[in-house]
Amino acid sequence: MTMKKTLKTSAVLLALTMGLAACSGGQSESQTGKDSKNEEGKTSQSEKVKIVYARGQDSTKATEKIIEAFEKTHPNIDVEFREMPADTGKQHDAYVTMLNAQSSEIDVMDLDVIWPAEFAQAGYTLPLDRFIEKDGIDLGKYNQGALAAGNFNGKQWAMPKFIDAGMLFYRTDLVPKDKVPKTWDELLKEAKELKGKGGTKFGYLMQAKQYEGLVCNAVEFIASYGGQIVDKNGNVVINSPETIKGLKKMVEIVKSDVVPSNITTFTEPESHTAFIEGQSPFIRNWPYQYALANDKEQSKIVGKVGVAPLPAGDKGSAAALGGWMTAINKYSKHPKEAWEFVKFMTGPEGQKISAIYGGLAPTLPELFKDPDVLKANPFFAEEGFVNALNAAVPRPVVPNYPEISEIIQINVSKALAGELTVEQAVANMEKEMKAALNK
Repeated sequence: MTMKKTLKTSAVLLALTMGLAACSGGQSESQTGKDSKNEEGKTSQSEKVKIVYARGQDSTKATEKIIEAFEKTHPNIDVEFREMPADTGKQHDAYVTMLNAQSSEIDVMDLDVIWPAEFAQAGYTLPLDRFIEKDGIDLGKYNQGALAAGNFNGKQWAMPKFIDAGMLFYRTDLVPKDKVPKTWDELLKEAKELKGKGGTKFGYLMQAKQYEGLVCNAVEFIASYGGQIVDKNGNVVINSPETIKGLKKMVEIVKSDVVPSNITTFTEPESHTAFIEGQSPFIRNWPYQYALANDKEQSKIVGKVGVAPLPAGDKGSAAALGGWMTAINKYSKHPKEAWEFVKFMTGPEGQKISAIYGGLAPTLPELFKDPDVLKANPFFAEEGFVNALNAAVPRPVVPNYPEISEIIQINVSKALAGELTVEQAVANMEKEMKAALNK
């Protein structure tokens, strides 16, 4: 799964990020009534409660440090860490198996940004709105793209833990800072001019193979021109002039001579390898690209890489959102204590620990100014890095995201191959998505 790959590889980044796009119906009052009772339940000061926190493998000390810090300030709550499969697909399936059985064996769990809507629709997670209101959590302080990934049918089902986003990396020895392209048209122009210079073979690299990474690239083109795929109410709104214009720009770039002739076979490894071998002045990729490009053992462009937001369309710059969220198991026997841990881990103190010990990019922008965070992650001080994160938009927030993703992949691939016009591809996606969401 490409997000997983991105997140894991990003752990390399400045000792940085593991994580990485997000993906109608809701629960009735009768479904949540039982949980309301649990939420109001109180634990006496002397009673010690154990909660179980589940997430994928953490090769850093971040999880250990967060639990340690939390337990010091919450002496009546013990947190047990349950390691889930490292592969995100297997992790997803393990959660689904457990929660389908209404198991209460875990209380808190990390979710890929494309899972919250699915888990909310299935009744696996607890809505967090009452907790948020009661504790006066200011959601305005969070990166809004990351926050939106956990919102479904008007409710907040997960809190953003860390963020990943698509960015433009460029060769500083070939591209002066004042010449970094601000729009897709400028990118095409500069890529054509620079192709062949400084040992390059191409002008631009991206991911255009039929897989999840293609969806991320497509979302960025669509959103930068003001288009949407599914709106916040779950309506399919892909068939618009803005979406068509964005995808036409994507087709134009893919069919141009600035990208490799076999660009439709490129995923992250093919594109990042070509970039660190010095074959292109520009690449669209995830944050891990920075550390990889500065790895003396494999890169030919060490110390020659800059980062900026992706080029803008008519609406502005847009970056596919990646990253991870934290949610509470609906069947938890300790929802109040589970919330205390979620609040701590996704709040300023927990995210600071994640950034320092795990190299994870915070979803609280204020932490990018924290001296301790910057000392551990100098890359966070890059203006282009922060601006790129602020341009993050989620992938379609729908309960059956894998099915919607496949519809996008197939039709966009056909448009890139010239088998369909963009208009035909968009009409197909509209029809197929509506059918999929109305099952």
